[in-house]
Amino acid sequence: MNIFERYLTLWVLLCILAGISLGQLFPAFFHTLGTIELARINLPVALLVWLMIIPMLLKIDLRALKGVRQHWRGVGITLFVNWGVKPFSMALLGWLFIGMLFRPWLPAAQIDSYIAGLIILAAAPCTAMVFVWSHLMRGEPHFTLSQVALNDVIMVVAFAPIVGLLLGLSAITVPWDTLLLSVLIYIVIPLIAASLWRRQTLRHKQGYARLARQIKQLGSVSLVALLCTLILLFGFQGQQIIQQPLIILLLAIPILLQVLFNSGLAYLLNRAARTPHCIAGPSALIGASNFFELAVATAIALFGFESGAALATVVGVLIEVPVMLLAVRVVNASRHWYEQRPSVVPYEKCCPTDAHLHSHSNPGPA
Repeated sequence: MNIFERYLTLWVLLCILAGISLGQLFPAFFHTLGTIELARINLPVALLVWLMIIPMLLKIDLRALKGVRQHWRGVGITLFVNWGVKPFSMALLGWLFIGMLFRPWLPAAQIDSYIAGLIILAAAPCTAMVFVWSHLMRGEPHFTLSQVALNDVIMVVAFAPIVGLLLGLSAITVPWDTLLLSVLIYIVIPLIAASLWRRQTLRHKQGYARLARQIKQLGSVSLVALLCTLILLFGFQGQQIIQQPLIILLLAIPILLQVLFNSGLAYLLNRAARTPHCIAGPSALIGASNFFELAVATAIALFGFESGAALATVVGVLIEVPVMLLAVRVVNASRHWYEQRPSVVPYEKCCPTDAHLHSHSNPGPA
């Protein structure tokens, strides 16, 4: 990981302080930015989200979808956890902790909005950062690439229905027009743009080397755009946080529990299916992490900068790196135990020590 990725939690904390301070000093400026909208989509945020997402999607080779069948057990388990378990388990945790146990300590007017933010956060599986987690536990790179490509395609059609369903079950009004427009702006357009950009770059001589340089150069741009978005968000949220700093801790608890639950579930299911460890590791990490850039943008589009939903998604950003590094450590430390199960292919046969360095399909950090 580069310095931005390694210390993302620190940068988020600094953005919280900067956003709160700037929001108190220049409230009119932040109000003006909040009103620059088209069909309820905030245009400054939309621009920042494109700067966040497109460089990440450059790492995804959609042609890798043809390799999905090679590791069908790991793919099937990951899809089950990503789309059949994670959004629903997060909704249950949100209803339990935010809607019931923590209700006395939270502003009543924002309870439903907090739950909505948690649901949005869990409804989109992670993309780019998964390559980092997979690299750290020496996961099979072709599996990681094909799984992420498949998730990106599924997000186009599944993100809005799942979010709409769970928000509806939570008795939260669903602005379907804005939700569908968010999918178009934050998923479809960036995915098409990144695919065309990638294809055009690879036409040049030494195309993969050129693409790798572009991804490395744009990586910092992506994270800076994320941090700018967070400063805007906390510029609006500052007053609420100053009044109730306990909110962030309470929102972090269900997020932490869902990460641990879903990563553990995917890991154990892969072991039960006798999937090789170099597949089970990335499967567990893909099943646990979130596409928080998309979640932040969607929450802002649906509920606004000052909403509890937007704040809840940002808490996901805050704890993403330390929690996922913990998951990586557990996966690595348990490899010997994992491979004690009969018929599990040893790591050295599935994914040799240097295999993760030779994936020609993905020139990114994986």
